[in-house]
Amino acid sequence: MRAVLVVNPQATATSPAGRDVLAHALASQVKLDVVETDYRGHALIAAAQARTDGVDLVVAHGGDGTVNEVVNGLLQDGPGGPMLGVVPGGSANVFARALGLPRDPVEATHRLLTALEEGRGRDVGLGRVETEAGGRWFTFNAGMGWDADVVADVDRKRGKRTGPGLYARTALARYLKGEHHRLTVEFPGDEPIEDLRLVFVSNTDPWTYLGPRPVRLNPAATFDDGLGVFALRRLGMGTVLRHATQALSASGVRSGRHLVRRDDVDTLLVSAQEPVKLQCDGDLIGEFSTVRFRGVEKAVTVVV
Repeated sequence: MRAVLVVNPQATATSPAGRDVLAHALASQVKLDVVETDYRGHALIAAAQARTDGVDLVVAHGGDGTVNEVVNGLLQDGPGGPMLGVVPGGSANVFARALGLPRDPVEATHRLLTALEEGRGRDVGLGRVETEAGGRWFTFNAGMGWDADVVADVDRKRGKRTGPGLYARTALARYLKGEHHRLTVEFPGDEPIEDLRLVFVSNTDPWTYLGPRPVRLNPAATFDDGLGVFALRRLGMGTVLRHATQALSASGVRSGRHLVRRDDVDTLLVSAQEPVKLQCDGDLIGEFSTVRFRGVEKAVTVVV
């Protein structure tokens, strides 16, 4: 088996020693090449080249951004191609945790090697956004409006170590500015739902993590079904606190007067009168007036 290990050396939980241990362990079972990324988009290019070269497995060692880039490289020409392996190396590692993988890189490496020996793999459904600029895959969540604004604000503070605290403070500061968007969502066969202030799309549960605690907006979402949609008509303090409390509870978000929530959605269209920011898996994609979200079944095989 031929494999490529894609490492983001800037990720929170990666280190030269850890990378060397991982590479040595993998090289005992596969014919391995190692790529260390040094700019945004490098992991995508490396994964796309691996698919062109007929590689069997691409292992992403980094945070959710690295995994997202690798996935987009593997699927640049559509589903199929090499299998995906994940060894967490970031601060949140939402995709890996949702798959039940250990957060510790050494334990995750052992799990990966055992899965390779036993031939274990799981076909995982992914989400996809389609805009006038092209398409982008996402593994666990995407959104337009508030969350994308927060991602943009955090990106501007890139010199600081990112983590739950920074995201929480940035989200609060963005909320207090009161610059809320007006979005319209269209589900096939339904009347448009207008004047929404935020729209979050989930490909799995949880939507993300706040440190050790899962944030559960669509508890029924799984990698085997369609997308989950969470949207709010109002962003008053009472509404936000109600749903934040529910999202951090064991059962997740359940109900609310200003809540629009759907599960197992194949496709939806989100639009705004003016371009708003779009994020996928915590990475800012750009600003768009119209975005289509799709769920794609069995888009990639993950070694688990």
